[in-house]
Amino acid sequence: MSVAASRPPQQDRARQTRERLLDVAGELLAEVGIERISTNMIAARAGLTPPALYRYFGDKYAVLEALGQRLMERQNAVLNAWLACHAPTGIAAMADHIGELLSENAAVTRAEPGAVWILRSLHASPQLVHVRLESHRHVADRLTEACRAHLPRIDRATLWPRLRLAVEIGFAVDEMLYEEDRVSAGAAFAQVAAMLRAALLDLTENAS
Repeated sequence: MSVAASRPPQQDRARQTRERLLDVAGELLAEVGIERISTNMIAARAGLTPPALYRYFGDKYAVLEALGQRLMERQNAVLNAWLACHAPTGIAAMADHIGELLSENAAVTRAEPGAVWILRSLHASPQLVHVRLESHRHVADRLTEACRAHLPRIDRATLWPRLRLAVEIGFAVDEMLYEEDRVSAGAAFAQVAAMLRAALLDLTENAS
């Protein structure tokens, strides 16, 4: 169930204010963490009163939900661009460019204010889990559609679970790199890309 107070505002000024609040909240998350951040703290940093903030968000968890949704949308934009470039030419083309997708997704994530804490909040807070789950399912849906165009003999019920697992692995390695300093990002992405490439190409062999 969504904890957001309302739908995003439609007027330009209101949208800009909402985005400003989210940017400030992301910066504060990086400074103080999930437990300490508050709507009063966010409002003060943004130069607004708490009642002004409540026009956009009902509580701090609504802010965290909106931060998670914004990050997932930006990650999805990376996926959509990648699919538009590589999906039309086949499974092998997608398989050969998985490393590119992982790296570009990581870059977008790291550009987001407070990204690591946003991701942690989506794992730690039961009322926020749906944001991550819905996004990862959406990615699996999009990949399934793209692959089925080239694998008509494999039904969706067989294909989707495999791709859903691949999606989880891809996101998990990026999240791991925020904490694990004994593995370089380049090596981690290369190894995961090789694993996922083999899994995709295996689909073509099973379909023949």
